Amino acid sequence: MARVLHISEFTKGGIETHLNEVLKYQSDNHDVYLMASEQNSSVDSLSISPDRLHLYPYKRSPKYFLKAMQSIRRMIKQVNPDIVHVHGTFAGFFLRTLFFFKRKRPIVIYCAHGWAFLMDTQSWKKRVFAGVEKLLSLRTDYIINISQHEYQMSMNYGLSSKKSVVVYNGVSDAQQPSNSLPFVVDKDKINLLYVGRFDRQKGFDLLLEVFNEHRFTDVTLYLVGDTVLKESEFDYPSNAVKIGWVDNSEIDRYMKACDAVIVPSRWEGFGIVAIEALRNKKPVIASNRGALPEIIQSGVNGYIFDFDHKEELVNIIQGLSKNELEMMGETGEKIFYEKFHSDKMNKQIERLYVDALKKQGDQYSVTVNKYV
Repeated sequence: MARVLHISEFTKGGIETHLNEVLKYQSDNHDVYLMASEQNSSVDSLSISPDRLHLYPYKRSPKYFLKAMQSIRRMIKQVNPDIVHVHGTFAGFFLRTLFFFKRKRPIVIYCAHGWAFLMDTQSWKKRVFAGVEKLLSLRTDYIINISQHEYQMSMNYGLSSKKSVVVYNGVSDAQQPSNSLPFVVDKDKINLLYVGRFDRQKGFDLLLEVFNEHRFTDVTLYLVGDTVLKESEFDYPSNAVKIGWVDNSEIDRYMKACDAVIVPSRWEGFGIVAIEALRNKKPVIASNRGALPEIIQSGVNGYIFDFDHKEELVNIIQGLSKNELEMMGETGEKIFYEKFHSDKMNKQIERLYVDALKKQGDQYSVTVNKYV
């Protein structure tokens, strides 16, 4: 048993789903703690007891960065962890900067949950982000990539192959079916569901643009989520239903009510919503960005469209058939259990912990091809 401290910037969204899966599994094997910011983190929906959860004052603004690092330093001194498992770019920067000139430190496992240098931004910014990640990797024992795409791109940007592994995100079985659906759907229409932040990364603007330009009279679009870091105003199409944030424990009910889930991301480290859809026997309409083509096989468990050619998305929506969607949903569930169940993810992470603890203090990490 090890004392493990998880650190994250925010927890709302897919990161909360991931953390809850890991925390629930590790609580039986380790002495586990979680640290996250007060902003966009929920005490009630995190799978950890309040006495093991520390929320620190924070906003994504430079004036809060030093305060965040001070809070992390105090927490590490208090908990004295064997392993610090850090989630996300900002949390990874705060923690590893603190350790940069320290000779003695706990084991550091880092997962960016989507590399900053793969965002849709200018080339010079990507090079800067990659340079910072390479520098901070010197104070990292293992780097978890959440997809083969993330792994290969990190190699292209020069990160260490000796420290890098691939561990697909995973989720556990769907919630027990409920007799009541969260809303009444028109069974004569194709009912599509979007789940996630209403922001540029998730391709939310493209989705609304397509639905505003093409009034799909036989399609209803349900929108679960909202903005996170800043407020934005959107022009919602007439056949869209805005629902707002839904507790993750309720997501299965919303997915079961619809015919398919749509994930139109501009960039995506993984796409937990996609595998949540598969476990609910729902096919996924996804962009060709990031890891999504590793999860969705076009015509098998959903459809892939080229983000740069939105007419492909239009054609897919116009050609949807309930019968075909239902058959692809059955196939999707089988793929979920083969590749994306949380048991597989958690066992891989546990093996990383074991290897790291065995080799604590060694100068070099072991070859990790067995994880890739």
